[in-house]
Amino acid sequence: MIPALVYLAVYLLCGLQCARWLLPRHRPLNRIWIGLSLGLLLEMWLPALCAFVLRFSVTGHLAALALLLLITFLVWVARDRRPARLWDADETALLRQMLFTVLPLTVLSAYLQYTHTLRPDAYGSLNVGQSTYGDLPMHLSFITNLKDKMFPADYPFYPGMRLSYPFLTDSLSTTFYLFGCSLQSSVIIPGTLMMALCFTGVIVLGREMTAGKKTVVLTAMLFFLNGGLGFLYDFDMAGGFEADGTPTVLERISAIMTGYYKTPTNQPDPNNLRWSNVIADLMIPQRTLLGGWCMVMPCFYLLETSFNAEKRDPGDGHRALLLLGMWGGALPLIHTHSFLALALSSLGTMMYDLVHGDPKSGISPDGTLRVRRSRGAILAEYFMYGALAAAVAVPQLFGFTFAQTFRTEGSTGFLAFHFNWVNNPGDSGMRDMYFWFYLKNIGLPFALLLLALIEKDRRHRRLFALALPVILAAELIRFQPNEYDNNKLLYLAYLPCCMIIADYCRDIMHRLKGLRARPVIAAAAAVVFFLSAGLTLCRECVSSYQAFGSGSVEAGTFARDETPAEAVYLTGTQHLDPVLSLAGKTIVCGPDLWLYFHGFDTTERKNDIRRFYEDPDNNLDVLTRYDVDYIYVSSYEMSDYDVDTDALDRMFTPVFENDEAVIYRVTGKGLE
Repeated sequence: MIPALVYLAVYLLCGLQCARWLLPRHRPLNRIWIGLSLGLLLEMWLPALCAFVLRFSVTGHLAALALLLLITFLVWVARDRRPARLWDADETALLRQMLFTVLPLTVLSAYLQYTHTLRPDAYGSLNVGQSTYGDLPMHLSFITNLKDKMFPADYPFYPGMRLSYPFLTDSLSTTFYLFGCSLQSSVIIPGTLMMALCFTGVIVLGREMTAGKKTVVLTAMLFFLNGGLGFLYDFDMAGGFEADGTPTVLERISAIMTGYYKTPTNQPDPNNLRWSNVIADLMIPQRTLLGGWCMVMPCFYLLETSFNAEKRDPGDGHRALLLLGMWGGALPLIHTHSFLALALSSLGTMMYDLVHGDPKSGISPDGTLRVRRSRGAILAEYFMYGALAAAVAVPQLFGFTFAQTFRTEGSTGFLAFHFNWVNNPGDSGMRDMYFWFYLKNIGLPFALLLLALIEKDRRHRRLFALALPVILAAELIRFQPNEYDNNKLLYLAYLPCCMIIADYCRDIMHRLKGLRARPVIAAAAAVVFFLSAGLTLCRECVSSYQAFGSGSVEAGTFARDETPAEAVYLTGTQHLDPVLSLAGKTIVCGPDLWLYFHGFDTTERKNDIRRFYEDPDNNLDVLTRYDVDYIYVSSYEMSDYDVDTDALDRMFTPVFENDEAVIYRVTGKGLE
């Protein structure tokens, strides 16, 4: 573990120094957050670039360190030579707010990362949480399979097809795995760090984009403790008696704490509750989204401080603008939805700035002279940023992301017109009335946002310009076969909306000053804001599901340690596959749970797998077609297929066997 932490520390220190040299006039805490995020961005990207020549290996990572030092030197050459902005009382106040919000949220996140990531028990089994049961095995397969791979790599669960899924967040964990961390630690350490940077980022953005000090904390709480009115469904008609068969309050709470997705924020059926809590159901299980958010928040900050006339630093020589272009362009292989959200938000702010223009010249908050730009100058700066971002992003988009469009095997379409997110499943008609759907899902913040937008506030309208193009795109276009995935856009649109809502709540409380019921109103609002999220997070804290039993762990360990790294396994299509996720081996075909939503039609491969397991004698062509080295038979395969074990025992040599699984070696492939 120590080499991995030292390797991380070098990147973080270089990132901090680069932020100090490029953005010296930015506030100290802002620079620290930007620097740590930049260091993590470089650790995602530089080893991956070297892997196109030297594999994703120790040698490749050492070459990446040389690149890091070169980049750091070039930044020093191009540095802003002005003195750095010093710590002041405002920084101390913000640090206190961070301790109040970022610290407890990070502790909670570290605990959830531990309980939800291959938590071992006394019996040798590996356990996960409710939200990671479905997605974590896929991310583990990327993490373990990318070790020592030459890039570009194939899907480990669909060989022959280039890995077009954004993989840099998972390859970051591969770096930790490569340098000696356990698989569990390789997920937990960078995951917790990225969550802490996300929490810090919202606090920093809140200070830059909202009107008051207390609104900073409220912005973070509204975003990370999002919930809605789902608790009303859970406690509707829940009296303290059972004379009519109605469950009591305690029984309702017990159902939330023990049921599978019975929380107030995630009940697709029958209540159409889909506004999942971002910590429990997005940041913990969806690692690509977590990496994307960790990296897009600094882009939102740079977008604000580069183009907002009241925040921009005219003396930085466009350094922040150039950093924004490079950073934004690096997003597609980290999280495509975050890249798209940034592009749409940038379009929104550009249109707003071109329509309204800069305010009159004056003195900026840091004491520098603010010069009014012409609309032509504004457009030129946006063009410079967009051109640089496109130059970095286009090779990723056409080399990886859009490669799904040009597959040689059957695939399902991605882009399609689709109205009203998941309230219109399969374009079959809206389940709830339009505004009621969002009111019950987002809750009181949705109503307050609509009321706030009625007010004439330049800052709020510019913030909403960030959100509006993203909302329109997510409401009108389906970007993946899984229409639910548009929430990855909607939540990033919700972030600036939370700032508007926090400001509006501040205004309301000021206007209620002197009213004796004001504390009661605030407490009631807090219950409505956060009860659904609180119940959801409590449920996630106690959730535990076995992912891999001790027998599966033993089989995965054998496959990892005793079979060649490049070996291909024939297995079933279950998503809990130790050969794939724990051992990092390539398998012929993974589950539709993942592959369908990546655009693949797996019918042919699944049929091939079935016909081999059920009649090995007459289907040896399957092994040749997919270049299979080992055959895996576990309780999953035995339940999914009518496996002819007698034929397998007669034709192939078992190299591993326990109560859970048997691994057969395919001879005649130069493996004796």
